[in-house]
Order: sequence, then structure tokens, then C-alpha cells
Amino acid sequence: MTQSSPNPAGPAEARKLLRQLLQAVESRVRFDQHLGVPGYPAAVRPEDPAAALARIRAELGECTRCRLAQSRTRIVFGSGNPCTRLMFVGEGPGEDEDREGLPFVGKAGKLLTNIIENGMKLKRADCYIANVVKSRPPQNRAPSPEEIAACFPFLEAQIRAIRPEVIVALGAVAAHALLHTEAPISRLRGQWAKWQGIPVMPTFHPSYLLRNESAKRLVWEDIQKVMARLAGRAGAREVKSK
Repeated sequence: MTQSSPNPAGPAEARKLLRQLLQAVESRVRFDQHLGVPGYPAAVRPEDPAAALARIRAELGECTRCRLAQSRTRIVFGSGNPCTRLMFVGEGPGEDEDREGLPFVGKAGKLLTNIIENGMKLKRADCYIANVVKSRPPQNRAPSPEEIAACFPFLEAQIRAIRPEVIVALGAVAAHALLHTEAPISRLRGQWAKWQGIPVMPTFHPSYLLRNESAKRLVWEDIQKVMARLAGRAGAREVKSK
């Protein structure tokens, strides 16, 4: 007596399983590309920025990759228009940001909003704002190299997802992380550099301006160069990052 074998899946079910497999593979490929994993072809069509950011945020999860997780209240991922031409990158969340889960909402954030809306004549919501680290360092200290290393791949993935035309690096921590340099921000500011082909304008952090009113004029000079770049005019010569 021969033993009957189980019925194989029908054509419709097989096609469904194949689609699910392909979707899973495509999702993983896209995330690896956003993280900069080498070896993938460049022919994969760009993913919708909003969908990409949502997936990156899901991958970040309730992150415990560094010790900042022990003291933070909320992760501050980033906010703004995923299809923006202009991205601002700061250092890390402060007390207000840690409480609200949004970047640049304290006094420094109000100043940044003023620069964007009253100076650049843009809406803050039309830009995208993120930080090098997503969790608040205790007592608002600068993040350590280990904390930056744990979080930076997610910022890189955000930038690749958004593909902005210009990045403004707010302060030394952001400029050093993006440009792989230890040069002082006073020397970097006002000079165009690049992060993987995207123009980067380093300038002083808004919190620095709250303590040093005279530096506002220098930041405005830098922002005018950004405005000129977005308008299609070269605002300053470019310098190569390491």
C-alpha cells in the first residue's frame, strides 16, 4: 500500500509566498543600503522617504545600544518633511527634547525656528531636523565617541532616505561626526564641505548663540550661503572632508 504525499501548495498560494519572500528581501536590502552596507547594486529604485524613515525608526526600536538608554526619557528620532531639500543636524536632545520626544524644542530650538522662518523665510515643518545621537546625554554633556558610534549609522540612514540638497551641521559634534575631522567649529564654519556628495555647511549651534550674541552675525553669513546654494548660486568654495 503506497503512502499518499501531502498536497503541494496551489499556484495562488505559491505566488503569495513568493511575493512575501521578495518583499522581505527587498526591505532588508533597502535598510542595508541606508546603513551604507557595501555590495548592493545601485539600480534598486529609491524608496519613498517617509516609508524609509518609518522603517529606520522601527529598526532603531527602543534602542539600548549605548548607555544613554539608561537615563533618557524618550528617543528623539527627528521631525520634519521627509522630502525636504534642507536638513539640519544637531548634537543631541536636551531636557525639553527628552521630555517631548522632538528635536530642538527648547530655547535653542526657538532660536533655530527663528533662523529658519524669519531669516530664511521657510517653514520649519518644510525642513527636516535630527541629531547625531537620539538620546539625551546626562546633564546635557557632549556625547562620547562610543555613544556617537552606536547612533551615527541611524543618522546616516536618515540622510540617505531623505537625500537633501544641503545639510547644515549645527555645532562641533555634528560637524565632526559628518566630516570626520577634529578641526574647531570656528575654523569649519562658513566653508562648504561634503558628506557623501551632499553639500554640508557647518555653523555654530543655536545654544552657543544664546551665550554669545555676537556670533549671530557669523551664523547669518553661513545661512545666507545655504540660501544661495538652494537658490542655485554657489555661496562659498568647497573644502574636501577627510
